[in-house]
Amino acid sequence: MRETYYAGIYWGGRKDSAEECARRAEAFFHLLSRCDPIYTRWFEKADSRKKALQLQFEPTADTFVRFFKSRKYQEGRDGFLLGFWTGHEQGHGGQVTLCCGSAAELMPNNCLLYLPKEEPERERVLQADVLARVLRAMVLAWEPDWGVITSDNLRNSLSQTSRSGTFMGWWTYFSRRRGEVPPLPEPVRVQPVEDQGTLVLLTPERLTASNPEHLALGRYVQEVLLAKGLLEPVVSRRPAT
Repeated sequence: MRETYYAGIYWGGRKDSAEECARRAEAFFHLLSRCDPIYTRWFEKADSRKKALQLQFEPTADTFVRFFKSRKYQEGRDGFLLGFWTGHEQGHGGQVTLCCGSAAELMPNNCLLYLPKEEPERERVLQADVLARVLRAMVLAWEPDWGVITSDNLRNSLSQTSRSGTFMGWWTYFSRRRGEVPPLPEPVRVQPVEDQGTLVLLTPERLTASNPEHLALGRYVQEVLLAKGLLEPVVSRRPAT
């Protein structure tokens, strides 16, 4: 079975208002729409495909304020939890899940984008340069602590716990708050994201868990960055009181 990929960003407790989350969401969907045509239409989720296809919306700040102020999308005492999809046949489009606005200390806020599984969209989107734009869109909009583009298999191969912030992906983002990324060996590439942080690309070719060379490279870079204190959990679990 071939690997399926996702993009995810994570940040610690930040009690953003509905209006602030809406501003960030509008910026994210606007930037994402420039990455590939599949990201230009969005729908709310529903109990059936037929019903969901009737729930198309324009990803504007006003729309997101309406969503975030709806009890349907409110999560606990603070924060918002919601999901959207692109309306394509299964595997040909994408889905976004968004958890934001929460000051909770046990679980990080996050934005997840599930990438295409079927051709031709898969081949078109799963290119290093396209995914760089995807991850930059997420970072510029949400200002996370850490982010990654990887497959589930790759994540499981490189991390024993899969906790956000603790492992390398094909692409990995490190906020400046985490520290400076040191020089890394070929074929690793490093890109700044304005003044916010750094993107690290392990290899221009698609990184897979089935390739021993890819795993060896991932483990080596992971050890280097772990020693520099860059691969720490986004949120440290605390015992219940």
